[in-house]
Amino acid sequence: MPLTTPRLTLRRFRDEDAPALAAYRSEPDVARFKSWEAPVTPLTAQAWVRAFAAASPHAPGPFSYAVELTAERRLIGDVTVDLHQNLRQAELGFTLAAGHQGRGYASEAVRAVLAELFDVRGLHRVSAECDARNTRSAALLERVGFTREGCRRQATWLKNEWTDDLLYGLLASDPRP
Repeated sequence: MPLTTPRLTLRRFRDEDAPALAAYRSEPDVARFKSWEAPVTPLTAQAWVRAFAAASPHAPGPFSYAVELTAERRLIGDVTVDLHQNLRQAELGFTLAAGHQGRGYASEAVRAVLAELFDVRGLHRVSAECDARNTRSAALLERVGFTREGCRRQATWLKNEWTDDLLYGLLASDPRP
């Protein structure tokens, strides 16, 4: 547990991460396609951080990695893995502060998590979904090797409108660029 890349450390959340989490998850561009409402209050962020910190990366259910810039020791996002009961498949999600998007950090973090899930823990499949309007997330998923498997039309009621969901999948046997 932590996962490291040349620029990032992916680690368990700590209490002191709550202000940074509240800040980036309150950014309108970050929250736009997500299930939560912005702004995120300090109390909500604190509750989320405590729940994230209490979870186990090896037990069924969600586990969120804090994504930290190693050189600056600054929290810039999170990657969540929702491990299935069978421990052989999971669903992946990610969030990155707006000021750190477009620099390859999210791809780097997702690749590190995928390597852990497939190469170390032996998962068979990882899935992901995103709002069809979220073209940057869809492009990231495809860039790291996911295959677009479908679109559920008007499947999610989000922020007072119906949205389409793009569905992605990646198998352990698939090539990962």
